[in-house]
Amino acid sequence: MNITSLLNALPGAVAQGLIWGIMAIGVYITYKVLDLADLTVDGSMATGGAVCVMLMLNGVNVWLALLCAVLAGMLAGLMTGIFHTVMGIPPILSGILTQLSLYSINLAIMGFKANQGINVTKYALIVSQRNVRSVGMENPIVISLVILAAVIGLLYWFFGTELGSSLRATGANASMSRAQGINTNVCKILGLMISNGIVALSSAMLSHYQGFVDVNMGRGAIVIGLAAVIISDVLFGKLFRNFALKLTGVAIGAVIYYIVIQVVLWLGLNTNLLKLLSALVVAVFLAVPHWKANMKGGAGHA
Repeated sequence: MNITSLLNALPGAVAQGLIWGIMAIGVYITYKVLDLADLTVDGSMATGGAVCVMLMLNGVNVWLALLCAVLAGMLAGLMTGIFHTVMGIPPILSGILTQLSLYSINLAIMGFKANQGINVTKYALIVSQRNVRSVGMENPIVISLVILAAVIGLLYWFFGTELGSSLRATGANASMSRAQGINTNVCKILGLMISNGIVALSSAMLSHYQGFVDVNMGRGAIVIGLAAVIISDVLFGKLFRNFALKLTGVAIGAVIYYIVIQVVLWLGLNTNLLKLLSALVVAVFLAVPHWKANMKGGAGHA
């Protein structure tokens, strides 16, 4: 095995990890802050890319297309929120229903084609795989870091406001929040909208990075998002106490996940087994806190 091929592949793994790290922050908001299991992500991870790419192909400015992608993701979150709060459907089922609906919606957005390409030489893409080894501001790692920092900064500010604190309180204890006069249903809907808006931003960036959008590109996205959150929790849970640092840890978790995947591929794993590997990585990291607790319990009894 040639170590050079692994080193050549690492910049791409880091760039992808950072883009998926933004998506993982969206997952973190529902999974950790709101304490909701939201599976909308697998659908909205294609929605943002579909909206952004199709608008750009029709001559819309890149930044406006990106904003529309975020708004489309927020609408997907709104849809899940309405299913859950207004119609009383459990959050997991609400997410599955939205995810199912989004498959058809995403196909319709893309002109009923399974994928649509966008060329970096013809369109002003924010990030591109072609520049992954270049030195300068056009490198997708640099641009992704800047956007990631902006997202973390905005979220840190928002969750420090009264409204943001209401969202955190809803996730911590919904019954107590209602007793304090907080409208928990509105908070849940808003949290789902923010989460899926961030996921859609990541989706648009990923479409730019790889040069196309695919209707199936979000399949299994929730597993990658959870992997990043759990890796962050296991590695930095005791170290990162500040909210902004926790969000940073989630992004680092996504980068670690992609580097691990890259190393395993370099070792010769069949790419068709990637989904199985992803599930195993998540399972192992989910099991680590349980194993630690059992070991401490065993040591205590001894």
